[in-house]
Amino acid sequence: MKKIIVLIIVVLYLGFTGCNKSYLEPNPLSFYSTENTFESPEALRNVLVSCEEIMREEYLTTNAPLISELIFSEVMVFGKTDAASPAQNMNLSITPDAQLNDGSYNRIGWYWDESYRTIKNANTVISKIDEPEYTSEEERNALLGTAFFHRAYRYYGLCHQFGDVPLILSLVETPRLDFYSTKREVILRRMKEDLEFAEQWVPVNVDKGAVNRGAVSHLLTKINLSLGLFDDAIQSATNVIDGGVHALMTSRFGIDAGRADKNVTWDLHRAENKALPENREGILLTIDRLNEQGNTSTASQLMYALVPQWHNNIVTPSGNKGTLDRAGIEIDQSSAYGRGVAQGRGTWYSTHMIWNDSGDDYRHAPGNWMRMEDLFYNNQDNQDAYYGEPLQKYSDDGRLLVTDTIRAWFQWPHYKTYIPDFTYEPARGGYTDWYVFRLAETHLLRAEAYTWKGDVLKAAEDINKVRERANADPVGPEMINIGYILDERNRELFYEEPRKTELTRMAYIFAQTGIPAYNGKTYSLSNFSDNNFFYDRIMEKTDFYNKGVRTNYGNEFRMSPYHVLWPVPASTINGNTQGVINQNKGYAGYERNVPPLESIEETIEE
Repeated sequence: MKKIIVLIIVVLYLGFTGCNKSYLEPNPLSFYSTENTFESPEALRNVLVSCEEIMREEYLTTNAPLISELIFSEVMVFGKTDAASPAQNMNLSITPDAQLNDGSYNRIGWYWDESYRTIKNANTVISKIDEPEYTSEEERNALLGTAFFHRAYRYYGLCHQFGDVPLILSLVETPRLDFYSTKREVILRRMKEDLEFAEQWVPVNVDKGAVNRGAVSHLLTKINLSLGLFDDAIQSATNVIDGGVHALMTSRFGIDAGRADKNVTWDLHRAENKALPENREGILLTIDRLNEQGNTSTASQLMYALVPQWHNNIVTPSGNKGTLDRAGIEIDQSSAYGRGVAQGRGTWYSTHMIWNDSGDDYRHAPGNWMRMEDLFYNNQDNQDAYYGEPLQKYSDDGRLLVTDTIRAWFQWPHYKTYIPDFTYEPARGGYTDWYVFRLAETHLLRAEAYTWKGDVLKAAEDINKVRERANADPVGPEMINIGYILDERNRELFYEEPRKTELTRMAYIFAQTGIPAYNGKTYSLSNFSDNNFFYDRIMEKTDFYNKGVRTNYGNEFRMSPYHVLWPVPASTINGNTQGVINQNKGYAGYERNVPPLESIEETIEE
């Protein structure tokens, strides 16, 4: 494999702030070195490797950006309770000139920066696709289709994180300060065209971690839904489901297949099993292995991020500190469950409401799902009479025994978060592969398309494919609406789906189509940032936002309807001095907006 050195500095401040610069400082313009760079297809493939690395970082690194997607939804809040500025009071902390790319606050800026870095890399391949010589048309078009996928993957996210954004369709090789926002629907229509081309050429079978045809069709399904093309969404989802390559895993397999106390849901989410050849459910994975080139520098740290801070803030009924995070002690709970700090803290909705009448659902079964009472007082440094007993939230006489219930007391899906850790002690969560797209979601996307069309019988069939595998009771068609689709997505796709993106996508569909929501309301694009399904859904389910809940530090959890879209970083707008990148309504700078571009032709001319 050739070693290629590609020096790329982004053209607009679309993310690359130097480490010695303030994040508020405009950082415009640069160049791209093209001389004698891409003499072989392998050289272009190497550019796309960076797209895969960015995807890996989204899911599997300390302070993972995906947490920001989850806290802007009804399923999770930011659980850090000992600092002034985390993303809890969104009205105060989420502004265009705030710190938007720090794990202690939020990673909104990461999505802007790294999405455009991915787009830049994809555009490099697209623009240079005819420089190398190929063995066949199939080889060329497969590479081009893969680049189209990576570009569409990021534009799908940007369009539901930020709305109208700059559309860049080719490699920018000279400095520019004159970008304009393009209408969201225009961007999505172009991404649909690109993916329809890719669907014909990207191979069906590729190495695990690379883009295959199923991943293209899966993403195309999401974009078809975004455009309100429900029949097209059904067809693209069916291409995956009936394609003969992917299948739901319904039988025991992998590293723990012989353990009678486990089940297929546990098997599906073991680090060692995700990329096994016999695992046909995974469609697109990101691969992160210890001591392998290109891995993350921090390991996943998923237990650190998503498990309660059970080792602190809990006392015994006798009043003594109840728990230790020390590894290797008699009751070693750090190694078994991870030393968590609750950066992502599940809401009552995601930890209780969706599990009402869950029956024997494997996803909520003992051993897979953890309750705080499943942990034990393990502080062997004191002679407390409660040592070795299950944790209690209240004493027998009614005293609260937890000094921080936000951070230290909630239930969680252990089968998802448990990653053996050979890097940190106490354990935080080691290296692991991870699902980005999985066939269970494809079924739920097709069920959603059927639901938008009013065909709840077929929607129930797809949902029940997922539920039956999880040993859950089947759902009747009379129960199916978009709210139920969201519930099932939460049950099945915890820390896989970008929840804010999907919730905003659904909010757009309600506003575009005028289809009445299950809450009795109809929505419109004309006042989208003031009245939308995204906000109403969160207010319906949350037990934190706008409920008067405060952290021990004093931060109140607050949110507004305009948070349906994130703020474009001020540094991006300020650095674009000869054009106008629009700001979203609700944020400073919105008053300087101009109409977005409404056609691909305008974008090219611009």
